[in-house]
Amino acid sequence: MSAKFATYPSLKDRVVFVTGGASGIGADIVRAFHDSGARVAFVDIQDTAGKALAAELGALFLHCDLTDIESLKASIAAVHAALGPIGVLVNNAANDDRHPIDDVNVDYWDWSQHVNLRPHFFAAQAVRPQMRELGGGSIINFSSIAWRLGSDTMAPYATAKSAVIGLTKALARGFGADNIRVNAIEPGAVMTEKQRQLWYKTAESVDAMVERQLLRRVLTGEDIARAVLFLASDDSRMITKQSLIVDAGMA
Repeated sequence: MSAKFATYPSLKDRVVFVTGGASGIGADIVRAFHDSGARVAFVDIQDTAGKALAAELGALFLHCDLTDIESLKASIAAVHAALGPIGVLVNNAANDDRHPIDDVNVDYWDWSQHVNLRPHFFAAQAVRPQMRELGGGSIINFSSIAWRLGSDTMAPYATAKSAVIGLTKALARGFGADNIRVNAIEPGAVMTEKQRQLWYKTAESVDAMVERQLLRRVLTGEDIARAVLFLASDDSRMITKQSLIVDAGMA
């Protein structure tokens, strides 16, 4: 059965800012917004991949290490200057590095929060005036089902991703008067190239993960991107303070 997916006219010419957009889920999000006619900017530390994607799509790529909050703020300001006020923020960037609990030290803990949680808040804070200028906007924070599953090799990551849900609810309340919606997405086991290289190296390991899902198909970045488009579009204009799980029914 061939699938036919929705298009969202409200996204045409809307300025979108995506973190971690050079590869994986982020690149699929960038492509999806581009295909919807949005004006897309994205940041990443992967310069080669970022420049290639930007050249392919005609999108705007900026190098940015999200652990450097001043660099993140400068990138958001640069996008405003180049494309206009940002109407959609997608806080996608993350790193699900894994370690046994006994191997986690203070520096690693702090690094994980600085990558997986802190940029969500400061990016939202920085785009708020731009969205207010537009009369509203949509912020989509990436969490993960990892915090629900309780993986003991991902304790710092799972902690950050659970905190994203609390942050989403707080920002939704704080930004509501400005007509800025804030929602979260919790992806499941998305089989990106990175995940296949690091954690799912064999067909058998991929199949074993798919068997844990109620929907027995490989979960892709495109599946996540379609949920992002919905939450970014005016079709979801009365949805805020929510978290959408996209995991094919992980058991």
